[in-house]
Amino acid sequence: MLNITKTIEYGLIAMRHISEHKDDLCSAKEISEMYHIPKEVMAKTMQKLCKKGYLGAVKGSQGGYYLNVDLNLINLTDFIENIEGPFGIVKCSSNDDCNIIDFCNIKTPINKINKNIRTVLNKVSLFEITR
Repeated sequence: MLNITKTIEYGLIAMRHISEHKDDLCSAKEISEMYHIPKEVMAKTMQKLCKKGYLGAVKGSQGGYYLNVDLNLINLTDFIENIEGPFGIVKCSSNDDCNIIDFCNIKTPINKINKNIRTVLNKVSLFEITR
């Protein structure tokens, strides 16, 4: 089964929430409470999204987060890989850290599956996920 990480899942939840509240700053606490996500985890996720340039932040007691990008311009593949690094259905397909790669008899079909998954995810913008 192909799964996205909690960081990606929570990041998408936060981006959707913030996109639905464009005129307001949104706090990690507000989002974590609304979606029953641990506050510390949401705060770290949002900090990561800021560091990667997806969100902007205003500090202070009246501060919060806002979208810093056009969601139409970012596809799901780029978002996932920018946050978590290369992905694939098996670990060896996303990096060179495999000691049997030269002898692997499923390398070609696995790479074909990964290519097809990437093609599909390249066609999905963050806007489509957040609307």
